[in-house]
Amino acid sequence: ARADSVARAMRLIRDGVVDREGVPGLAARLGYSARQIERQLLAELGAGPLALARAQRAQTARLLIETTALPMAEVAFAAGFSSIRTFNETVREVFALAPGELRSRAARSTKPSATPGTTVLRLPYRAPLNPSNLFGHLAATAVPGVEEWRDGAYRRTLTLRYGHGTVALSPQPGHIACRLSLTDPRDLTLAISRCRWLLDLDADPTAVDEQLRADPLLAPLVDEAPGRRVPRTVDEAEFAVRAVLGQQVSTAAARTHAARLVTAHGTPVDDPEGGLTHLFPTPGALAGLDPERLALPRSRRTTLTTLVGALADGSLGLGTGTDWERARAELAALPGFGPWTVEVIAMRALGDPDAFLPTDLGIRRAAGKLGLPSTPAALTARAAAWRPWRAYAVQYLWTVDDHPINHLPTRESREDQS
Repeated sequence: ARADSVARAMRLIRDGVVDREGVPGLAARLGYSARQIERQLLAELGAGPLALARAQRAQTARLLIETTALPMAEVAFAAGFSSIRTFNETVREVFALAPGELRSRAARSTKPSATPGTTVLRLPYRAPLNPSNLFGHLAATAVPGVEEWRDGAYRRTLTLRYGHGTVALSPQPGHIACRLSLTDPRDLTLAISRCRWLLDLDADPTAVDEQLRADPLLAPLVDEAPGRRVPRTVDEAEFAVRAVLGQQVSTAAARTHAARLVTAHGTPVDDPEGGLTHLFPTPGALAGLDPERLALPRSRRTTLTTLVGALADGSLGLGTGTDWERARAELAALPGFGPWTVEVIAMRALGDPDAFLPTDLGIRRAAGKLGLPSTPAALTARAAAWRPWRAYAVQYLWTVDDHPINHLPTRESREDQS
């Protein structure tokens, strides 16, 4: 729930920045010296960035050992270890077990089989989890060619550091089944992190629901379907572009606009399993687009091209370790960015659990039906009691309207999307 330097550092470490760029790279992203970051993390967490990154690699290795059939050597390198010796030493220290003992314990569980080139694993989460709003939202807003709902799984393409891949995610009792196909195995840890972020699997639903349930008007919504998550994104820049395309239009129209951009500027990929055809275009690929070819009002063309330009030249940062309030100010300074667009990007791209959408029409309708204040100012004042979990309150309020994003798609609805 925090946005200070320690919280931002932890999000960057989770995303593998220390493994890729070292402590100096982490410090540079945060605007501090390496010594300052080391001191702050030690003071608050009792461990420095290298130790925290090492512990994360150990946890990733444990996940792979317990839920995949990968050989130990592949587990070690996929988890980010530079050598088998370092892997063995870390596992012994963190888990007080030899890797063979950990493997022996993990062998008692049933592991899914995988086709060559594919990694199948289970993503754990804190219960409860309500899959309907999470997967229903992702399926309802899926961009053709980049995302799809197929055979009970949300599937999409991924742009990663060393290559690209596809992922299929499906809700199962007690875990999310994850099937990853990557062009470079070095991207495995990052891909897992991105999938967990997309599905908000590291949320604490007990803390969230306990606070929201204290409001008597929200309590029935929480009790009916506890454990709602905030659907996020695997790529912050992608979501920002899609948020602009979705301004003041229907979900279907937003998907159509995004699909046209994907076909014209996205990188083609092969998908033997389904209908994924492209990676979503990067800001660099979109920087040279001709605004006259966009089937958008002129003002929105300006909004989109300005956003893409700022993302491409680095003057706007929306990465994992971004300062939330600074990003809000930078977004609000762009033409065509009002409070709704800024807050939906803060909620789903930046991951601010306290982002709030009091001007959203669905939220205002829900507020009116529940007896909450329906004007933005009055609703914001009432919602102060929900902090720092207002983004989760939004998910519950959206259930008041019977919208497709609140339900898992049926086979028929998946075919309608296609």
